[in-house]
Amino acid sequence: MRLRDIKLTEYRNCKDLCLNLESDKVLIIGKNAQGKTNILESIYFLSTLKSQRTSNNIELINFNAEKTEINCNLIKASTDIELNFSYTKDKKREISVNKLKTTPKNFKSVLKTVLFSSQDLMLLRGNPADRREWLDGAISQIYPAYDERLSKYEKIRIQKNNLLKEYLKTGNLNDDLLDVYNEQLAITGSNIIYLRIKFLKEIEKIASEKHHVISENENLKITYDCSFLNNQIELEDILSAFKQSIEERRTEEMRRGQSCVGPHRDDVIFYINDNEATKFASQGQQRTVVLALKLSELDIITSKTGDEPVLLLDDVLAELDDIRQNYLLKSINKNTQTIITSVDTILFEDEFLDGVKIYKIENGSVVK
Repeated sequence: MRLRDIKLTEYRNCKDLCLNLESDKVLIIGKNAQGKTNILESIYFLSTLKSQRTSNNIELINFNAEKTEINCNLIKASTDIELNFSYTKDKKREISVNKLKTTPKNFKSVLKTVLFSSQDLMLLRGNPADRREWLDGAISQIYPAYDERLSKYEKIRIQKNNLLKEYLKTGNLNDDLLDVYNEQLAITGSNIIYLRIKFLKEIEKIASEKHHVISENENLKITYDCSFLNNQIELEDILSAFKQSIEERRTEEMRRGQSCVGPHRDDVIFYINDNEATKFASQGQQRTVVLALKLSELDIITSKTGDEPVLLLDDVLAELDDIRQNYLLKSINKNTQTIITSVDTILFEDEFLDGVKIYKIENGSVVK
């Protein structure tokens, strides 16, 4: 898979930006707040229909505009594909593949990316929601239908919470409707948990090997932290445990007016030499874990989809020491198109820069 070009129209501070991306490696340099990250964000957005920086798509539109557009040409399996996205301030969205309107599921199945930013380096020290977001984003790149399950689960959870809040106000509860919500949550939530556990087992196998090489002697272990699971990994067992936990905490949920059981409360725990990394790992150790995870995402997406994803490195090299910088740059497969942002070229050896297409960005525009 290769990106050929991208055009941004009224996208944040990129009012009219065109980039030719036909190169194995593209380096975008510029000072902070000039638009480097906006370019990588737009590419990532085309693969997920989500921004890593905001949940409000209106923020993607330039302050002085009413509409933003992202247009991209790429080649996949020897086929030319054009992706188009537009969004207006009155929240009208249009997405198309080769100028034909399509569904979000089909749109997201075209371009695969792995984004590694300086923000990701705080994954282990962040809150559980950050780790769930990373996990869900990685799974969605492999299973496009996974997003639909997450959306369905969230809608049911909100409906159930509204029912419980109404009970707190009035003292009246529709028990039959609550039973329906609980059944639907258990079925949908169990599928989410099952896929999360399955994915973590796959990525742990790859990431632990990479982590061991970078750290030289440390062992990485990843576990899925769910309040009602012990060692259950089969879907039927997860569903049974889910239903039992909901029933056991029914009174608590009624008292609190919210759902207390489910994947929206779960976490991912990382261990280095059997010590919980969020509590005991140094900053360098935590960054080694995240580096191993991101490189493992590349391998998993490639093996599952048959296509090399585009690797997006957003100002991350400046946050890594020499050992981790070298490992990252030397680990990138020659078949992996890599787009990097940096303040300047000082972090890169002449050998790496050979053949690299370099752009300088100022105020959302390319500077010659």
